[in-house]
Amino acid sequence: MPEKGTYHMVVDPFDVDFTGRLTIGQLGNHLLNAAGFHANERGFGIERLNEDDNTWVLSRVAMEFTELPREYRHFTVETWIENVMRLFTARNFCIRDQFGNPIGYARTIWAMINRQSRKPVDLFSINDGRLGEWALKDEQCPIEGPTKIKVSVDEPVDVVKVKYSDIDINGHMNSCRYIEHVLDLFSINYLKEHNVKRFEIAYMAECLCGEQLALFKEETEPGVFQIEIRKIGTNEISCRSKVIFN
Repeated sequence: MPEKGTYHMVVDPFDVDFTGRLTIGQLGNHLLNAAGFHANERGFGIERLNEDDNTWVLSRVAMEFTELPREYRHFTVETWIENVMRLFTARNFCIRDQFGNPIGYARTIWAMINRQSRKPVDLFSINDGRLGEWALKDEQCPIEGPTKIKVSVDEPVDVVKVKYSDIDINGHMNSCRYIEHVLDLFSINYLKEHNVKRFEIAYMAECLCGEQLALFKEETEPGVFQIEIRKIGTNEISCRSKVIFN
């Protein structure tokens, strides 16, 4: 029977920033862990997929928060599958504080690829097509899904090189490292005066160790920034992000 997964987390000292609260990048890691636990418990986690040389890849994320938990505080991540299509699946999250109050939500889109060919896998071919049985289509997630992101500026504001610490088990840059690179574009002084209300990211092309990336940032409205990361040399777009501050 379809059901949510509920996972209890704690904010470790190395997971917070200068405000003493969980960073958005580390929150992303906790969401990925919850997704992994939920998938493993139902027979479609990474270990099972790797037997057929397949793996999950994150495609889109939209997160909103009223606050982020402080150092040493316990919090809970609930996750459930909203829908399953042939090439993509939608997974949602609710983040609750130590008292069980909702303090954030996230919507994500995932695809499955073959690790050798890097091509998409038909989700209905996995586990005899039973993946769709886990969808909770009537469960509500009260935030808007990922939106269209467009950056029109041509001058980069930063350049980074993909290194060892960026790389995950799939051999490309970890999803949450993109989040950290995006937020590094904002000064400490700006972040002291503004809180992130909504964060979106769309992953478009994997980044490999040694590649150099140019980062572009445009403020399209007061407190609304659109960011694009492109590979230097090919100009291929690796990801786009939108950050909304309050």
